[in-house]
Amino acid sequence: MTPDAATYTTEELLDMDLSMEEGDWKPTPHGQCLAEVLAEHNIVQGKTVLELGAGTGNHTILFARQGAEHIVATEISRAFADTTRVNVERNVPGAPVECRVADWLSTEGEFDVVVTNPPFCMSGKQNRRYYIDSLILDAHKRLKPGGVLAFVQSSMADLKKTLRRLDENGYDAEVLGERTGPFRDYYYEVEGFMEESRAIEGGFETRDGVDYETLSVVKATLRSYAPPASAHLPE
Repeated sequence: MTPDAATYTTEELLDMDLSMEEGDWKPTPHGQCLAEVLAEHNIVQGKTVLELGAGTGNHTILFARQGAEHIVATEISRAFADTTRVNVERNVPGAPVECRVADWLSTEGEFDVVVTNPPFCMSGKQNRRYYIDSLILDAHKRLKPGGVLAFVQSSMADLKKTLRRLDENGYDAEVLGERTGPFRDYYYEVEGFMEESRAIEGGFETRDGVDYETLSVVKATLRSYAPPASAHLPE
């Protein structure tokens, strides 16, 4: 059993002893922003949670401390999933966490909450927004009616487009919190990234010769919907 969420301060929620092996995904500014904002806005207490790309388990630990009923934490390899498991066991012994090896949304079940830090700059796709867009299109397959999708994204990924597409796909969306920080060094090294970012209205700002992005944590609640009887549906 995990302690009641009310027994933790925000600082205690985020105070973790994390171990990492060579090659493990390490917490990034995006992931830290997601953790900080969700520590201030408990969206998981008493809920079932699917976390896509759990990495070192920092978000998994946070959700367990916030009183999630059950958490499925996925990673793309057994080694990465083992890192998540070890860190959860160290920081929240007995937490209701199941670590699965799964690629993105390719897992089973329906959940109250789906949470992730989707790849963007280094997505490896021709559409750099691929993982953000796939969340918007397909996360409903893993959400219970009225479920919540939560994720972090850079201003360089075009927040206005994200909010518009969420609305178009049946979500009521809001920005829970934002953080502004300097670019990561590799942004300048990824082919085409800076050119694409300059084309985004409000994508970034430059102050005193330093480039800054804004990271936004988005919470989107799936609206109820019943397709008409004549709709194209699988057999």
